[in-house]
Formats: sequence, C-alpha cells, structure tokens
Amino acid sequence: MTSAVDALRSVELVEHAPARRLALPDAVGRALAASDIVDATPDPYTPGHWSLRAGSQVGAVAVTGGGEPVTVRITPKVPIVRLFFLLGYSLDPRRSWRDGEVEVAEHRDLLPALAHAVERQVDRALRQGLLQGYRATEESALVVRGRIREAEQIRRRFGAMLPIEVAYDEFTTDIAENRILRAAVERLLRLPGIPRGVRRRLLHQRARLTDVTAIVRGQPIPGWRPTRLNSRYHQALRLARVVLDGASAEHGPGDLRIDGFLFDMNKLFEDFVTTALRETFQDRGRGLGGHTARLQDSHHLDEAAAIRMKPDFVLYGPDGTPCAVADAKYKAERPGGYPDADLYQMLAYCTALGLREGHLVYAKGNAPHAAHRVRHAGIVIHQHALDLNQEPPGLLTDIEEVAQRLANTPRV
Repeated sequence: MTSAVDALRSVELVEHAPARRLALPDAVGRALAASDIVDATPDPYTPGHWSLRAGSQVGAVAVTGGGEPVTVRITPKVPIVRLFFLLGYSLDPRRSWRDGEVEVAEHRDLLPALAHAVERQVDRALRQGLLQGYRATEESALVVRGRIREAEQIRRRFGAMLPIEVAYDEFTTDIAENRILRAAVERLLRLPGIPRGVRRRLLHQRARLTDVTAIVRGQPIPGWRPTRLNSRYHQALRLARVVLDGASAEHGPGDLRIDGFLFDMNKLFEDFVTTALRETFQDRGRGLGGHTARLQDSHHLDEAAAIRMKPDFVLYGPDGTPCAVADAKYKAERPGGYPDADLYQMLAYCTALGLREGHLVYAKGNAPHAAHRVRHAGIVIHQHALDLNQEPPGLLTDIEEVAQRLANTPRV
C-alpha cells in the first residue's frame, strides 16, 4: 500500500470525469478540499488516500509546503484547438483565432497550450519593436516641463521656488499595452507545468519588456483601447487578459501554498454562446435584423422588484420589449435527461418576461433539440444541444439555427 510519504507528486484529472482515488499527504488533500479547486474527500477506509473529482475548472495548480510540490492538472474534455476557438470567438468574433493562427494542437493540456499561444502572440506584437505612446506623468522637477500644478505647488511647497510640481505627457514605451504583456508573461513564468522550451522563449519576451514597469500583485490591470496605432498588439493583449483575468489559485492555508491557473469552462461556454447569438442578430444580412440583443440584462421576477434575475441572453424587438430569452448551460445530457432545475429557471424567465417560449443551450445532448410544454401555462421550453467537437463552421451553423428559433418566439 502506498503511504502518504510516497504519495503521488503529479495528479492528472479530466473535467467532470469520475473521481480518482489517489495517495496524497493529508495536508495537501485538506488544502485542495478547502480551495474548491476540485472535490476532495478523504478515503474513510485507507489512511493517506483521497478521492479527487474535477468540476468545470481546467488548468494546473501546485501545492507546496514541507516537501516536494504536488501538481494537479485538470484537462478539458473538449480538444484544446476547439477550446481556443471558443475563447478567441468570445474575445473577438470578427477575428477569432482559427486553426493555425494560435498554434496549440501539439499540446494536450491547457496551460502549456496557453503559454505557447501567449508567447507566440507577444513575439508577433513585438517584432517591430515596443509600441510607444503618451503617458500622463506628474512629478516634482527642477525645471518646468509641461504645465505647473499650481494647487499642488501651493499645498506641498508654499513659498518655495524649487522643486516645481509639474504635469506633462511623456512619449514612452512604458504604457499600458506593454505593461499588460509583461504582467502576463511573468504570470505564466510562475505557473507549474510550462514546457522548458516555452519557458525559455517567455524569458526572452520578458527581457524585451525589461524597461517596462512591472505590475505589482494586487495592483489593478491598466486599461487600454483598441486603436489603429496598437492594432498589432490586439491579439496579444486579449490573450494576455485571459491569463490575468483567469481564476488564479494563489493562497496559503497554514504552511501550504497553492499556486496555479484555472479556467472556468462554464463561463467560457456561456460567453461563446451569448457572443455568437449577439453576432448573428447584428449581422442583418441573415434576415434577423431589427432586434437588439443584451447579455446579462437585469430583470425582476416579482412585481415588488425584490427578486432579481439575469438571463444570459435577452432579445428585444423593434419596440423595445423582450421577444426571446436564452440561457447557456455547460452540461451534457445524462441518461435521465437534463437537470429539472434548468427548466424551472427558464419557466421563471418566460413568466416574468411575458414569453411563450424559452431556450436552454447545452454543451452536449442525445438529440440536437427537444421541447417541453408546461401544463396550464402554455409555455414551451426548448433544449438545444451543441456538439463542441465539431469544426467551427458547423458549430456556428448550429448557433444560427438557435437564433432563428429565438427570432420566431411568440409573446404571451
């Protein structure tokens, strides 16, 4: 029998797969259970063994403290190439990442693929040199530059001639775009499971950004606006924000530390479905014009407006009234069907919005479409299933079919 001392140093899990029974140090098992990264429960019959089951979070984390780190890798069920298409489309549907633009097919795990993609995009962005721009600067100086901050001069240096409080715009490479790229590169270099070759290239990219001010942990990520001048940075910046905005597991229960990167597949699927539906209705060439789509729009279930609800997608007609509602669920149909709670939730949406039909969009099902008519209500709830394993054109065609049904939804 494997003891806790000889426990595994690397754990491989697959999202939503059956639980695995593994030998782990008790401290590590307790840390994983407390972190909600995976479902972790101790084996009541075998000391030093834990039952681990991954949910919808994918990525890798390392638990360290008192010995060698234990790395937990969670692999997504969908192919890595398809995952990056969903991600790219959600970030920029007009120029989503197609196969070959972000080279990830050689990687099986999410984190190495993400690190490889970030490094390639940063390298492309910096081929012409670091982007320069104007940065607003306020400082104390011995000479006048820009304008004098009179109020600050009086408050801080009343009666003194020097130094002078000034404000000016400096043309520099130390701008938000470069700071975001450096922060993403440094974040990846701290994570476990980055291949040696990718890590070496990331170190090279960090060296190119060495004169850019680093973002200290806890500081907000600076904002940026896509313009013609920074167009060569767009893809790299969007991918960098994925790294910086992803669920970061960085904390230390007791003497242990958990450090890693986790990506929520629930949110990714929801973002893709709602973005794709919105794009379909914005493309008036498909005959679906005249509607306005809103994501996560706030409504109320009761007349007193005390119970708030936020459907993933609400479609409004030309008169501004709701004409369709949809909710995305990153779930696969089981032999017993989809969860009943989803139907109850959609029934509440339809009732509050005054709609005769509602639409639930799932990640996988036994049939592409099913419908349920609610007794005594006259409301029909549709369940659509998308096959995420198919190629992007087929996936977008399925989304367009859902959009056609949404456009034809009757009102109460």
